[in-house]
Amino acid sequence: MPEPSAGPSGGDAPTTGPAPTTGSAEAPGPAEAPAPALREVLLTKGYLGLLLISALVGVPVSLAAFWFVGLEHQLQHWIWESLPDALGHDRAPWWWPLPALLLAGLLIVPVITRLPGHGGHVPVDGLGGPPAPPKAVPGVLLAALVGLPLGVVLGPEAPLMAMGGGLALLAVRPARRTARPQLVPVLGAAGSTAAISTIFGSPLVAAVMMIEAAGLGGPRLLLLIMPCLLASGVGALVFTGFGHWTGLSIGALSLPSVPHSGVPDPGDFLWGVPIAAAVTVVCVAAQTLGRRVKVFTTGDPERAAAPPTARRTGVRTVLCAVAVGACISAYALLTGRSPQEAALSGQATLGTLAADPAAWSVFALLMLTLCKATAWGVALGSLRGGPIFPAVLIGAALGLACGPLPGFGTAPGLAVGLAAASTAVTRLPVTSTVLATALLGSQASNLLPLLLVTAVTAFVVGESVRSLAARWTGRAPAPAAPPR
Repeated sequence: MPEPSAGPSGGDAPTTGPAPTTGSAEAPGPAEAPAPALREVLLTKGYLGLLLISALVGVPVSLAAFWFVGLEHQLQHWIWESLPDALGHDRAPWWWPLPALLLAGLLIVPVITRLPGHGGHVPVDGLGGPPAPPKAVPGVLLAALVGLPLGVVLGPEAPLMAMGGGLALLAVRPARRTARPQLVPVLGAAGSTAAISTIFGSPLVAAVMMIEAAGLGGPRLLLLIMPCLLASGVGALVFTGFGHWTGLSIGALSLPSVPHSGVPDPGDFLWGVPIAAAVTVVCVAAQTLGRRVKVFTTGDPERAAAPPTARRTGVRTVLCAVAVGACISAYALLTGRSPQEAALSGQATLGTLAADPAAWSVFALLMLTLCKATAWGVALGSLRGGPIFPAVLIGAALGLACGPLPGFGTAPGLAVGLAAASTAVTRLPVTSTVLATALLGSQASNLLPLLLVTAVTAFVVGESVRSLAARWTGRAPAPAAPPR
């Protein structure tokens, strides 16, 4: 991402010339000029205009995001609850995911192979990359609307970020975007944070994600994050107001009820560290599967062989969608529970799981971890959506499955699973801690020490596992792909 200090200020920052090669003191040379102070940049007309655009962009972007998520949530409810009930089933039968995912694959293929932007980036690549161009937004939204409600084991965060970034760029004329390319990443980041300001349960999570992903410090970080904070705050206000006005549910990642927790004791940490490592290994293994599936569907750029044709990519994508459906059906057959619990992004199941962990046997939780992780790995490399939400449910399920261990408990298990899974998939430990804190609500203050240790453990274990896998396969470790 270009440094925001070179663009939002309204004028390019002065360049710095080479240091002198003679003399004992390093005095500025003739071509050098001091970098502008933070106050000087903040008060420039260009940067104040950027803040105004960010606030204004937050309103239409948030409205579009609200209606998109509301529509996706209603379609999901109709496909997995209303339609089975109309056909005489008290819940979706075990075979329901097979035709649903087959239909999802058939509908997604034309979007991936024919529309601009290919329906968005492959989710196993993370949430990174430049902002989506406006012409790619329709394909991204279409791929999400035909895939996510039908049970694709992915979340809405990546399509929302692509939509927010693409719509934000429409606020600036194409000629100006070409003349001032440094505006593109800043406006894209502001639009993305506005779009996901509430879907993570708190607008603060999106802002912290941008701070950590930027990898910058000092004045440059402030110049980037303030448009994001402004757009995120406006977006959260729009989401909240329209939610009350319309009565529509957007299915934000939240836990209405969580197990009660006391102050962590030594047993919580003795169990928490290895459980965090286990959750991380499961998530990294699923991501590794996703990279193999991506090679299967789109080819391997590191090999000289020609990539698959569009037709072959389409056929393989449909096969992968059916494989996702088979994993979901396997969960329903093995546990006797609803396949909806292993399908979709996992937001609803996560709330149900946290509210009443005792309603789930350890076997059901382990099968949910295994089947959903496998389905998520296949979807990461072939379908379209976000990678974070399913991972959070996988971590929570495995953490709660370990809750009955002596000296442990359901609340610490849930906390460890949330923080470890989020860190493993995003590779952003601070953002993951804030996300877990927001989800745990009133119980977060007691569990915060355990969350911090868990996030650090997951980050270290995740990087170690990726390096070890790279040595085994002879490939370079997959680089972190931070959000836009």
